[in-house]
Amino acid sequence: MKTTIPLYQIDAFTREIFSGNPAAVCPCENWLADEVMQQLAAENNLSETAFVTPDKTGAADYGLRWFTPATEVDLCGHATLATAWVLFNELGVDSKTLSFTTKSGVLTVTRSAGDVLVMDFPLNTPRPAPHHELLPQALGGPAQQFWTAPNGMSLAVLNTAKAVRNLTPHMGAVARLGKKGLIVTAPGDETDAVDFVSRYFAPYAGIDEDPVTGSAHTVLAPYWAKVLKKDDLHARQVSKRGGDVYCEIQGGRVLLSGHAVLYMKGEAHIPG
Repeated sequence: MKTTIPLYQIDAFTREIFSGNPAAVCPCENWLADEVMQQLAAENNLSETAFVTPDKTGAADYGLRWFTPATEVDLCGHATLATAWVLFNELGVDSKTLSFTTKSGVLTVTRSAGDVLVMDFPLNTPRPAPHHELLPQALGGPAQQFWTAPNGMSLAVLNTAKAVRNLTPHMGAVARLGKKGLIVTAPGDETDAVDFVSRYFAPYAGIDEDPVTGSAHTVLAPYWAKVLKKDDLHARQVSKRGGDVYCEIQGGRVLLSGHAVLYMKGEAHIPG
């Protein structure tokens, strides 16, 4: 006997399909077995598949978990944005704010003007670190600065946005660089007209390059807020698909805002 669950594919941090970061969203009445959720994420073969279920503890409205094709992760921005979009726009949740219990604590997403969704996430303020011996190999050249963050991500700062856009990293070296992937960033320029640009590489999670990464901006926002001496920042992740993230530092939290759009919806058939 087979079970069916709804499955939506949403492009997050964009107003148009075929850009931003695609995420699958699977609303469930109860949690599926961990191995089934991992199998579904592998079958979807997107950077993230989100599973959302009504929270039974009373701590929040919903429970939320995220899986790459290879592993479960502690925090994911674009799949949280996608999940909130599905709840608001496809499942008819009549609320301004949604709350989720996650491995990173209770997170909220609020509807704002112009169909903008605002996520309240923890900060992961990076610290300067000695340049890793593999960094030149990973980047194909030197970095201006190297930082590490509490969430395990590494951060390499380059001189120009063009260098970030043109980067062809060595994935074997990136995989050995840090336990949670590598962010590469630089100030924005006239091409992008934003405060800063970035790319994110996560071969550890089965994702060579993630198109637009909310969790990386919990590291990037506090770094650039200090450098640029401003708490409101417009960022662009300059992957092939690309996407925009609006960041606002509020104490020990960061508000990450963006748009999302429906690409596809259907059903997943799960063996009993």
